[in-house]
Amino acid sequence: MGPGRCNWGLAALAWLWGAAAAAAAEVQEDPAHLFSEVYVCQQDSLLPEMLQTLDNEELFWFNSSESAWHPRLPDFQPGVPTRTPQSHIRVLNQLCNDVLSNFSYYFAIMPEAKGIAQVKVFPLQPLQLGQPNTLVCSVTNLFPPAAEVTWTYQGQPVTQGVSTPPAIPVEDLEFELFSYLEVTPQEGDIYSCNVKSPRDTFSIQTFWVPQNPVPSELLENILCGLAFGLGVLFAIAGVVLVAVSCKRDSTE
Repeated sequence: MGPGRCNWGLAALAWLWGAAAAAAAEVQEDPAHLFSEVYVCQQDSLLPEMLQTLDNEELFWFNSSESAWHPRLPDFQPGVPTRTPQSHIRVLNQLCNDVLSNFSYYFAIMPEAKGIAQVKVFPLQPLQLGQPNTLVCSVTNLFPPAAEVTWTYQGQPVTQGVSTPPAIPVEDLEFELFSYLEVTPQEGDIYSCNVKSPRDTFSIQTFWVPQNPVPSELLENILCGLAFGLGVLFAIAGVVLVAVSCKRDSTE
């Protein structure tokens, strides 16, 4: 009777596991997405006045000097009806100019919140010396969204291969700014990303030096070996636990 009870217990456990998996699959819902449109009105207007994002990823930005929407990626279409009309943006621009003029008239210094920016530099693709790659300079906790980003290589300024899209509004009333530099890293290279505010309220320099990476094939073999070892270990542990449970029931 003991082994029978053990078999029934295993069958019940398998049924409960399957039922839980089916229930989880049924209740799983599509994740919610957040679309935001942010208008920037500030004295240091180095950035476009309006941006549209989806889940903190930039979709489009409006350039007032050109009076045109620009897509973040070439596949996006800036001329669709979801873009805010230029006439509405012109009204916002006039309101912004009036507000800034009045503040400048009544106050010697424009009151503003200032965040302490955080800067990180990392490669966009897995590092392989001698292979083309892209360095990313990530500027977070940026407020107000005005900053100048420059690159240096071996201490000398670099302008070729640099791309710095507009800042992106994210949650908690902050902005993120990314700058990209196309590189072919070699041993001994020294790159730096320099972030500076328009009025010299902060200046940050972050260095990046390529380290000898683990070969991708070796890393894959190591990860596969670890995964296989863990799988065998858990399988043995499961067999031992089932055997002990069945033996205990048979002795009873």
